[in-house]
Amino acid sequence: MRFSTILLAGAATMAAMPAMAQEERTWTGGYAGISAGLDFQGNDDNARINFDTNLDGNFNDTVRTTTNADAFSPGTCGGRALGPQPTGCRRDSDRLGYAGHVGYDVQFGNIVVGAVGEFGKSNIVDATSAYSTTPARYAFVRSMDWNAQGRLRAGYAIGDTLPYITGGAALARIDRGFETSNGANSFTQDRDRRNAWGYTAGGGVEQRVSDNFSIGVLYTYTSVKDDSPTVRVGPGTAPATNPFLLANAAGTDMRRSDDRFDWHSARVRASFRF
Repeated sequence: MRFSTILLAGAATMAAMPAMAQEERTWTGGYAGISAGLDFQGNDDNARINFDTNLDGNFNDTVRTTTNADAFSPGTCGGRALGPQPTGCRRDSDRLGYAGHVGYDVQFGNIVVGAVGEFGKSNIVDATSAYSTTPARYAFVRSMDWNAQGRLRAGYAIGDTLPYITGGAALARIDRGFETSNGANSFTQDRDRRNAWGYTAGGGVEQRVSDNFSIGVLYTYTSVKDDSPTVRVGPGTAPATNPFLLANAAGTDMRRSDDRFDWHSARVRASFRF
């Protein structure tokens, strides 16, 4: 009886060892991995195209016809114009995005803090359009080529599960363009590509599936400052009575009203921990 009791106690101890080892698994250490998911635009229907008709640097003017009517009375839309007539806009494009990341965590009791750097690719598009009474369409279009982020994160370890919050700095390479169906005027854009700085914040959950591998999900909101390029609308072959030339024979400057490029990301992540 005593021998069998010892055997049972030994078996119970051996069975408990993996669970004990699992409970003692630490999040401290470095890791590297990849992520993929959906990047999508927020609602920017309030974006407009603003005009500087007298070229004084203030974009608060109204482009008027010879009869003093608003030349852009058909209005604007937060998307890419479908045609010269105000027939609607194509919604901003939501695209798949992917990234690679490296980071390091330190665990204090149940508290885990760390830092992570990420470099990714996405082709989300953000456009703002306006319609003139000519009729004609005018659209400012920007897309994200790549983006990089440096974030801190803090979480509370529940065994092999780590819910956490994260935030930090973001850098994005923005390609900008201008489109129009107006063939009478000339159009000159001051610049078409730049790096834009901003911030990012979000939260996620990471799950250890082995000593050296974890998977998780992450949501982030990112906003970078992207001042709109200015487009000079010149004479071209348009007559002097053209609305863009009435206030100043040199033309009119135009740009989009919003100076931030914002997007949401929902990603699935996989990390190799070492």
